[in-house]
Amino acid sequence: MKIADARVIVTCPGRNFVTLKIITDEGVTGVGDATLNGRELAVESYLRDHVVPLLIGRDPARIEDTWQYLYQGAYWRRGPVTMSAIAAVDTALWDVKGKVAGLPVYQLLGGRSREGVTVYGHANGETVDEVLTEVARFVDLGYRAVRVQCGVPGLAKTYGVSGDKMFYEPADAALPSEATWSTERYLAHVPTVFAKVRAEFGPTLRLLHDVHHRLTPIEAARLGRSLEPYALTWMEDPVPAELQDGFRLIRQHTTTPIATGEIFNSIWDASHLIREQLIDYIRTTVVRAGGITHLRRIFDYAALHHVRSGSHGATDLSPVCLAAALQLDIAIPNFGLQEYMRHTAQTDEVFPHEYRFADGYLHPGEVPGLGVDIDEEAAARFPYSPAYLPVNRLEDGTVHPW
Repeated sequence: MKIADARVIVTCPGRNFVTLKIITDEGVTGVGDATLNGRELAVESYLRDHVVPLLIGRDPARIEDTWQYLYQGAYWRRGPVTMSAIAAVDTALWDVKGKVAGLPVYQLLGGRSREGVTVYGHANGETVDEVLTEVARFVDLGYRAVRVQCGVPGLAKTYGVSGDKMFYEPADAALPSEATWSTERYLAHVPTVFAKVRAEFGPTLRLLHDVHHRLTPIEAARLGRSLEPYALTWMEDPVPAELQDGFRLIRQHTTTPIATGEIFNSIWDASHLIREQLIDYIRTTVVRAGGITHLRRIFDYAALHHVRSGSHGATDLSPVCLAAALQLDIAIPNFGLQEYMRHTAQTDEVFPHEYRFADGYLHPGEVPGLGVDIDEEAAARFPYSPAYLPVNRLEDGTVHPW
């Protein structure tokens, strides 16, 4: 069997997605997600112009060899564009392998380690009362874990707080919109939100919060300590991760668990934090970290250091990425949580899939391969539309990390 063709498909059923579809000379197909939010066309070009020509004639069964060929052979390694492209190829090849074997991919990864994948939803509101209503809605839907985000009094907009509470898309404009941020207002308000949520829903509901990289290490330490009475499952992305020694300072001051890594694209981005146990959950996912092959390496390394998975699962990751993530989630021994932001009906039409939600869990399905596909006719009805994530500025006008 050889790879006979590979197509890069860009579509926008409410938001942009980039998908690689590999076709073998025996008619077996595989799909991989290559979406890079706000930089989609960079990955499309990388795949179309620099990767697809290298795939034609290769043996699709040689997944590891192809991964090394694209990673080592390019000389210019890592980075979000390169690793998203490699991820698409790797994921598509795993899809092909599962179909040829007649097995869901998780069976090729060692089989089930659990019956279902625990997911968390996003409860958010402009006010605390709105937040409580949204948390209750997710609990009623069966969720066992909920991320809580709330508007900050005195700020016109807060990233992570949406109008549509079920289908949130933060990339909101053809040019980046701008919002004002105040760390002082945020730090004063967040503990009061969680005090009311915990009082309302009791001690067993898993609660999470995303800081979106906005704090310095000492500010994050202060936040983590103030949240300790409310027993969060994790505080996500408390600081920008470029200076990873900052996580050590946070660790010295709080026992609130830390999750980070959704923007990481290789094991080298995560190895220091994992090895020194400066985090509790690693958040990188299939499309960002070079596919199933490389993400499995990250998770295996994390397992040696008591770090669990907590893969990113926002709406800018297509159903192809989510389906692939679930195949890993169900198999690895150190699974923690899986983020689950629901896609729109239009997106689900373009990407028909087998995974399903029930009683707080996602189930990957039992069909051979990943259990997901792309409907190219449907995709063609939704052309690319530029969209960017917003930019934050402090009250004095200084650009601020998210």
